[in-house]
Amino acid sequence: MLIRSRRDFMKTTLRSVAALGAYGGLAKFGEMNALASGVSAGYQALICIFLAGGNDGHNTVIPISVPSLQEGYSDYFQARQTLALPQAGLQVIQNGGDTYGLHPLMPEIAALYNAGNAAIIPNVGTLVKPIDKTTLQANNPADFPSALYSHADQVNQWQTTVPNGGAYTGWGGLAEDALAAQNAGAAFSPITSTSGCGLFCTGQNTYASTVPVGGASNLIGATDSNRINAFQNMLAFDNGLKLVQAANTITGRGVGFSKALNAAIAAAHINTAFPVSVLGQQLLTVAKIISIQSALGINRQVFFCQLGGFDTHGMQIGNQDPLLGDLSQSVGALYTCLSQELGADKDVVTFTASEFGRTLQPNGNAGTDHAWGNHHIVVGTGKSSGGSLLGGQFCGQFPSLTLGGANDANYRGILIPTTSVEQYAATLATWFGVPASSLSTVVPYIGNFPNANLGFLG
Repeated sequence: MLIRSRRDFMKTTLRSVAALGAYGGLAKFGEMNALASGVSAGYQALICIFLAGGNDGHNTVIPISVPSLQEGYSDYFQARQTLALPQAGLQVIQNGGDTYGLHPLMPEIAALYNAGNAAIIPNVGTLVKPIDKTTLQANNPADFPSALYSHADQVNQWQTTVPNGGAYTGWGGLAEDALAAQNAGAAFSPITSTSGCGLFCTGQNTYASTVPVGGASNLIGATDSNRINAFQNMLAFDNGLKLVQAANTITGRGVGFSKALNAAIAAAHINTAFPVSVLGQQLLTVAKIISIQSALGINRQVFFCQLGGFDTHGMQIGNQDPLLGDLSQSVGALYTCLSQELGADKDVVTFTASEFGRTLQPNGNAGTDHAWGNHHIVVGTGKSSGGSLLGGQFCGQFPSLTLGGANDANYRGILIPTTSVEQYAATLATWFGVPASSLSTVVPYIGNFPNANLGFLG
């Protein structure tokens, strides 16, 4: 009975601790200057925004006049049918001589793109190796990812870059493993998740700290320091049971983390207005943590944020529109904060991810179904402004929208990816500082592709 009650107690405790620091040395928090702000020289951060459910890229990036493909808005309108967005409301962007439009509720991202501070990476998806329609129709399972169109499987494949077989680590965590020397002596985990995190955040030696919106929360009932100290003393007691002792260590680490991070974030004042929305408040939390980066002693930092609701099998227009509006407003606010308040815009790259795209042709419920390739957005200061991003252009081949055409896996507009998740991740990891010698560990299948670096980050 004693063991069972202790187990229940530990479960409750672990649920109560919102953030479990994976790195040691948390006592340093008590010594750090909570008022410290700004970023150190050499600091770099990646911010992943995962659009959970499978965002519909066809209504995110829309062709208007694309001479390079001899296609345009009429081809999109014909395939999209009732889901086609009116051309007049699109946020116009250029890619060389081709004209596209972003969703009408994405003016902030359109402005970033037109200023050279955002790029579009079209038709990205999970791949084993480069593939075309002929190879796909040969139906050799070894040629394409397992369990296509499955949420759980494709989430894992996006986050691990392993398109078939099992994987227990993700490329964000493995990138931090490769750069552990950059964070030597840090008082905090180099990966922070604001909305839970799957395999992306897990390395061999690196694990994420989960920080909910507003900062770490305290234990239930921990209303004063005496209670917290008494609980920590109890956790420090050696009862001789290794499994319980290990749980105590993790819990104690989380308690110390919560106490310290709450104090630090409370002193991290951000003046930029962020949307009072699911994603806006996550990115505000990210901005606060970046502002105390130098005090935390982290030089390479990864953040994972998530916006759900993109599994739009029905009533897509009414469901996707506000989500894309939230994405645009929140990313716009983050870039404003980084560039105008924190001076960190050249050190931080934000990118989208999603488990798959959706069918170009709508279903019978005013929605779309699971598909494959998808369009993604990368935000950072452009090279023309002293940053690293090759912004204001597309990096990769935008697909034909002809139903049943060369880029369609069947006849509903399931895009066969022309850029792999491996290449997308490897380009981001290379900018982050992962050396070429470690790239195949971080992105195991990258050797199957002719270009490990897509070139959108210098």
